[in-house]
Amino acid sequence: RQINLNRRLDFLFDFLSPCSSQAASMAPSPSVSRQNDSAQPLTSPSNRQQHKRPNVHLNQDPSTSETDGSCYTELYPGPQSYVDRLQAEDGPLKVEDGNMYLPPVVESVSSFKPSRYQSSLMPKENKPLEVGILRRVKELLAELDPRSAAKHITKADCMVARILDVTPEVQKRMGVSSGMELLTLPHGQQLRLDLLERFQTMATMFAVDVLGCTGTNEERAGLLHKIIQIAAELKSTMGNMFGFAAVMRALELPQVARLEQTWMTLRQRHTEGAILYDKTLRPFMKSLNEGRESCPLSNTTFPHVLPLLSLLEKSMAGGEGTEPWDMVEVGVDVVMFHLGAARTFAQLGGIYCSNAENKLQGFQEQAEVLELFLTDFQMRLLWGSRGAEEKQALRYAKFDQVLTALSNKLEPPVRTH
Repeated sequence: RQINLNRRLDFLFDFLSPCSSQAASMAPSPSVSRQNDSAQPLTSPSNRQQHKRPNVHLNQDPSTSETDGSCYTELYPGPQSYVDRLQAEDGPLKVEDGNMYLPPVVESVSSFKPSRYQSSLMPKENKPLEVGILRRVKELLAELDPRSAAKHITKADCMVARILDVTPEVQKRMGVSSGMELLTLPHGQQLRLDLLERFQTMATMFAVDVLGCTGTNEERAGLLHKIIQIAAELKSTMGNMFGFAAVMRALELPQVARLEQTWMTLRQRHTEGAILYDKTLRPFMKSLNEGRESCPLSNTTFPHVLPLLSLLEKSMAGGEGTEPWDMVEVGVDVVMFHLGAARTFAQLGGIYCSNAENKLQGFQEQAEVLELFLTDFQMRLLWGSRGAEEKQALRYAKFDQVLTALSNKLEPPVRTH
């Protein structure tokens, strides 16, 4: 645990160093500095010799830090990356009292394999947004009550994040006991990227559910109301802030938010849902992002890690919206809050697991419904069997155009002369 804590602190120091474009002008957190200063040299289990890690100086010249390998740039397989240094320090194998210690495995391939995914809901090969598959998806979602949907989403989220169903073998490969701790370590980059992929794909699928409804405004308003209820269940009942953020992103996408007639009908026909969204869910989401709100630990199954993922993997984070930390007046404070929260997430992985198990106790999942919320299924549904293998940026750009076309078809933009 002490070794992982020091690695995590080194990682955050590297991230905050001048060679990181996200935080070029920030000083380290005082609490991090104190912990780093007071940390004792690590002792190798095999020979009890002290190993000193490279010092990271926040005021050093950026070009120097890039050449000596002290900057968090490419985790794998770039030369002199953090992981290279980590492996060089730890060595390939350590033995103490008959126990074998292996360095963590640096994953470089996504856990999502849409091309190999097999489902009873779709053929081996399918086209993007295939009508027959979409129709079945809509039927299943229509039959599903919001609480059951929230439970299915939470189970899928926690499995991807390695909060639930983490075997001892997986823990050995990770080098830690929970995905929440892995997220804060350099070799957790692939997990961070997978979660960002899942977040974007989940939000897009819910948006398609609304924009693909070519019926009346009342029907679309009913869908909006149900999605708002799912978001509320994820927030309050399940304590799943990751799933909650994904559903809220779907509702806040420009292509959905611009449907004035649909939202007006929602306020007329489902007033309580509209008030819940405007007065409770949206302000809460904003406060979470800005670090002004937190969730009770006893109720949390999946904390709000999205800001941390976006900070550490800025170039891969989807969406064009301005993040709270991009605002000058709150930028540094918000960044430091979320980096500080990362230490808490890493320490509380066991509690999140226990909370998730308690909330899902006795839950009887439906196989077909659970599939709807699996990222492999969603990627195949949205981009087809071939398109799902394309580069992420290209997939997102193409589908943004699809969403815009669907939105404009439902409510054509007003032409100004």
